[in-house]
Amino acid sequence: MIMSRIEAPRDEQTGNLADRLLSGLPTEAVLTDPDVTASYANDMASFCPAGAPAVVVLPRTVEQVQHVMRTATELRVPVVPQGARTGLSGGANASDGCIVLSLTKMDRILEINPVDRIAVVEPGVINATLSRAVNEHGLYYPPDPSSWEMCTIGGNIGTASGGLCCVKYGVTAEYVLGLDVVLADGRLMSTGRRTAKGVAGYDLTRLFVGSEGSLGIVVQATLALRPQPPEQLVLAAEFASGAAACDAVCRIMEGGHVPSLLELMDRTTVKAVNDLARMGLPETTEALLLAAFDTTDPAADLAALGALCEAAGATQVVPADDVAESELLLQARRLSLTALEAVKGTTMIDDVCVPRSRLGEMLEGTERIAEKYQLTIGVVAHAGDGNTHPTVCFDAADPDESRRARESFDEIMALGLELGGTITGEHGVGVLKKEWLAREIGPVGVEMQRQIKQVFDPLGILNPGKLF
Repeated sequence: MIMSRIEAPRDEQTGNLADRLLSGLPTEAVLTDPDVTASYANDMASFCPAGAPAVVVLPRTVEQVQHVMRTATELRVPVVPQGARTGLSGGANASDGCIVLSLTKMDRILEINPVDRIAVVEPGVINATLSRAVNEHGLYYPPDPSSWEMCTIGGNIGTASGGLCCVKYGVTAEYVLGLDVVLADGRLMSTGRRTAKGVAGYDLTRLFVGSEGSLGIVVQATLALRPQPPEQLVLAAEFASGAAACDAVCRIMEGGHVPSLLELMDRTTVKAVNDLARMGLPETTEALLLAAFDTTDPAADLAALGALCEAAGATQVVPADDVAESELLLQARRLSLTALEAVKGTTMIDDVCVPRSRLGEMLEGTERIAEKYQLTIGVVAHAGDGNTHPTVCFDAADPDESRRARESFDEIMALGLELGGTITGEHGVGVLKKEWLAREIGPVGVEMQRQIKQVFDPLGILNPGKLF
């Protein structure tokens, strides 16, 4: 990790804060040891400053969260909400003297309702835990970030996260029906609904999704579920150029196909995976496209998609015969980020989303940027929705290489905007992309967003320094 940490003084004010918090919380829920609190200072992002929290609080009930916020408001202390801290933008990074409000202990699945097709959960529930629980009822919770075995539903909501299945099923925002939110002053507000339909008033639920803890603390979520689909089959297609692979993506989407997964790995990523895991992927490939269908006849759908890949210039198309073979093909994609991290030891993972029709230009531009800065930059992409993850590999101990990594990261974001895209498709803004958010939405957009925050958080104590 690359960060700047300034230690906050352990003075009487900190002691007073802890005492006030302990008046409404059990002793084990309030952590003040500097060595312990320091471990809560940051998420997984590089180049994001983090301060030293005064105290870390781990509540188990809504009433305890309300007590924390009332105390913070009275003492004018900033509060930084956290989940599992798997984020990649610094959105969960502490500020000096803050209360870190870790919601990981609020981890109960309160209800699974197969008739209404909803689940009601606390924010600390792990994504994979929820997915497996609803599967037992023949239901499916689609959002599946890469960190699904670790990340929490609250964190997913805070960043409006996505995953591999977005091309067919969409992102987290499309599954959040209602929220219980503790506001900055400790009041509890409920938004949204449990019903399949509902348009009463402004859609405050969607406002909180993706707000990165800057408007309120989510303490309960009502989530939409779907019937569990059949197990998917996967196809791998090898291409002699990234442009040909992106052409195949355009043909697939234009043809009306709805794959459950459509992922792309460039040659740098394929090589890194081979070097790490000896998976035997073809070293000659310039781009590898992975597609899947979870339909009633996935073999037929894969055959049609394979024909489109061949028409776009695929040099080899390999459909899986069964679920086990499909999992083997997907293993390469799942290893991508780990493999790229092994190249140099440190990575910056970008998250630029462009129109599908500009995906080829995004890959070509990223390759030029890698050559310009003499860096290894691998690209993995949720190709079906245009969400690319250019991953800059660098040696954090080399100041010049670190500088070049940061500059290349900025050029990649600029390229994304030039192509009509957005600076983040699923990782959020946090600290890392604050200046880029301003460039994307413009001064009027920034002003309106600041005014919205002022309504919910007039003292500015909720996750200060994030977004803008």
